[in-house]
Amino acid sequence: MGQASVNRIGMGEILMGTSYRAYNRRTISAPPRLRHFSLYGRKQPFCSLKVVIQNIRWPLATTESREHKFIVIEFYAPWCGHCKKLAPEYEKAASILSLLESPVVLAKVDASNQKNKPLAAEFEVGGYPTMKILRYGGSYVQEYKGPTDADGIVSYLKKQSGPASLEFQAPGDVESVMEDRQMLIVGVFPKLSGEEFDNFTMVAERLRADYEFRHTSDPSLLPRGDLSIAGPLVRLFKPFDELFVDFQDFEVDSLVGFVEEKSTPLVTLFNKDPKHHPFVDKFFNNQNAKAMLFLNFGADKFDTFREKYQEVAQLNKGSNVSFLMGDAEASHGAFQYFGLKEHQVPLIIIQAVDEQKYLRANIEHDQIAAWINDFKDGILQTYQKSEPIPEVNDKPVKIVVADSLHDMVLRSSTNVLLEFYAPSCTHCKKLAPILDDVAVELKKETDIMIAKIDATANDIPRDIFEVKGYPTLYFRSSTGNILKYEGDRTKDAIIRFIQKKKVAAPASHHLPKDEL
Repeated sequence: MGQASVNRIGMGEILMGTSYRAYNRRTISAPPRLRHFSLYGRKQPFCSLKVVIQNIRWPLATTESREHKFIVIEFYAPWCGHCKKLAPEYEKAASILSLLESPVVLAKVDASNQKNKPLAAEFEVGGYPTMKILRYGGSYVQEYKGPTDADGIVSYLKKQSGPASLEFQAPGDVESVMEDRQMLIVGVFPKLSGEEFDNFTMVAERLRADYEFRHTSDPSLLPRGDLSIAGPLVRLFKPFDELFVDFQDFEVDSLVGFVEEKSTPLVTLFNKDPKHHPFVDKFFNNQNAKAMLFLNFGADKFDTFREKYQEVAQLNKGSNVSFLMGDAEASHGAFQYFGLKEHQVPLIIIQAVDEQKYLRANIEHDQIAAWINDFKDGILQTYQKSEPIPEVNDKPVKIVVADSLHDMVLRSSTNVLLEFYAPSCTHCKKLAPILDDVAVELKKETDIMIAKIDATANDIPRDIFEVKGYPTLYFRSSTGNILKYEGDRTKDAIIRFIQKKKVAAPASHHLPKDEL
């Protein structure tokens, strides 16, 4: 049963208009069995010398698999256009990487295959293709964040499969690295051994997908350096705020926290300049509430707004609110996602930790601080994206929008089958005439309603409806019981389900109108 997946990677990808996926660091302990595991670019077979592997226990535990400390898996769907485009590049890269002195293993899993869905769920696959890097037999898993052309894949994976931190040995090494990098983390140690050095290396391994790490025993090699540095010390170089910052706590979690905190600007900027994009991605991946100010960067008052916003961000540092300033001309994805209009600029919108949103349109620079304080005090009214409630709603399948969802569905005394769809979804288009037929067939049953909501244009209460793909169907009985429909998408199957699950409306809801 086809379904277009919803890649819920937050606003970073939407704002930047790219396929740049958020990086989800986590450890996999014991996922389900892996089935239909195809390996590319291997002169010799992998695990039992077969190209297609079945019934492999996870983590990879065979003698053959233990020797491979670095494996890349692509989760794909045969019908996915992006997967088809990636396939020849992936195969070419696999062939090249298989010839290395320490071969890099590339694999793929058909995540649309029913047998493989538990595995895809375990790896939190939310869209296709998704590529994961598995280290040390699968004990550590990270998102692939590199290019998708063969040469780019090869270059990226060569680097990722090598040492997490390289040693600076000559003057100019740091400058040559920083010419191409925005961020650099350097460990300075009296000797390249011991607990501090080992912990630094461990952190470098853990964060290597996002940052460049180097180490040295000679502090004179550092730019902006201090020859009196004896170490052990970590110096983080960055192109914003205080340009570099030092840290001397080598407890692993503390060091990770230091890197994550100090590598994020006080105010993240977003415009058409791609150098800001990695910081935008970090902004949306953090766990704070997110305050986003959108205005025209070319406007006369831009400098005034920027100065004031920086001041507000500084005052709220450490308050679990992160700040972004976006150029309205480059933020069409964000405007569509939040349902914003150009005439509302300059505007500020906050997405809270619980995903509730708060909007202030046409804000002035001297109103920002007070509005942020009102948010923190919990006195703002929530905002939700909604299409207009249709003035005429007389089609067999009724139209629901965010502003009418509670009255038409959640508070209704009617049994409702509700479709969450996306206008561009092929599977939704195939289902549409079937739902029309169902609605027509059940038209005389006044206690049943078939309805649909455009999930791309309306906010959905995620605590009630879990929508991971389109179309998604939910049934709410007249007594409030909500369950997901996962049966066949045929007219007869859907009608049988409704007739089985429907509940007669309580008598109190059938009073004549003049008695209400």
